Amino acid sequence: MSEKNVGEKSLEFHYNWKGKIKITSDVEINDRSDLAMAYTPGVAQPCLEIQKDINKSYELTRRWNTVAVITDGSAVLGLGDIGPEAGMPVMEGKCLLFNKFGNIDAIPLCVRTKDVDEFVKTVSLILGSFGGVNLEDIAAPRCFEIERKLKEISDIPIFHDDQHGTAIIATAALKNSLKLAGKNIEDVKIVINGAGAAGTAIGRLFIAFGAKNLIFADRNGAISSDDPNSWLTDEHRKLAFESNPNCEKGSLAEIIKGADVFLGVSRPGLLTPEMIKTMAEKPIIFAMANPTPEIMPDEAIKAGAFIVGTGRSDFPNQINNLLAFPGVFRGALDCRASDINEEMKIAAANALASVISDEELSREYILPDVFDKRVVEKISQAVIKAAYESGVARK
Repeated sequence: MSEKNVGEKSLEFHYNWKGKIKITSDVEINDRSDLAMAYTPGVAQPCLEIQKDINKSYELTRRWNTVAVITDGSAVLGLGDIGPEAGMPVMEGKCLLFNKFGNIDAIPLCVRTKDVDEFVKTVSLILGSFGGVNLEDIAAPRCFEIERKLKEISDIPIFHDDQHGTAIIATAALKNSLKLAGKNIEDVKIVINGAGAAGTAIGRLFIAFGAKNLIFADRNGAISSDDPNSWLTDEHRKLAFESNPNCEKGSLAEIIKGADVFLGVSRPGLLTPEMIKTMAEKPIIFAMANPTPEIMPDEAIKAGAFIVGTGRSDFPNQINNLLAFPGVFRGALDCRASDINEEMKIAAANALASVISDEELSREYILPDVFDKRVVEKISQAVIKAAYESGVARK
């Protein structure tokens, strides 16, 4: 089915569905006695218990299993700044996936502001209703500041999935790809094209995993600590001093020479077969622009790519956030974590990579299928362990 036909069919479905999620009662009320227990007068007692100890809200309400999925509608999928209401179908879809794959209740919230402090204040005032917050589809660089400020004031996990979910999946994909290629992350040259929310988080997690020679590139070419002209934003300036140890400069075509790994979160058609031919032996290509990647997989393979991954479901090696966030949040909620920290992200990436055994691993199977039931359990258990070891678990 063509993308156009999928869109038309989906629109028809959405008109029929009139929303993809709903709230249903978990308690039966059949008589006055039931009513007295669930509501007045009986409900006063759990209210008073929570008043004495706010942590009882996790035991006496559904807070323990409820996540807020929050957006300002400024960077929705491949659609861009379409506004909060227009982003609601995506937020509902994300909530549906939380429930289907992680058995987590999720509520979509679309906020009508692009002011960082106003957004942060709005979210901060409702944190007591949730066990975690998933920030979604917020444009860079605003998303970095929003996440940072919320983390500073929040006692529950704040997770920007476009950044960290993508980073976890990409890191697992890289780990298994390097294993197949017989290379070590400490030795390879990595080029990440696109230094927005996803690219930044991916690169930083690669570095946390041991990458030594990683170069970020944006529309002006390589980002380098000795070239202030390459710093398009404050975030670029920070990245410049965290990466590109040899201070390479130039366009993508120049810096990709000798690279072992290319990862793109940029725009269609940016990577050419000629560029791949200048890369190191057994080049790994993660072309993640959506819906059209930086290079189509068949072109990349023809040019000599050893492994190719994209964000699409119609090609092998889909790098899909759905592999990460249900398990990450399941683990964080189950141990009542106050944060989703670096240790938990690393644990999640390692767990995801380990789902595929050495016998299963192949050039067209570096990540498990999104419907693989092993994924959520493995990731959640690894996240819980890391939360306890890093001191953020509270249960």
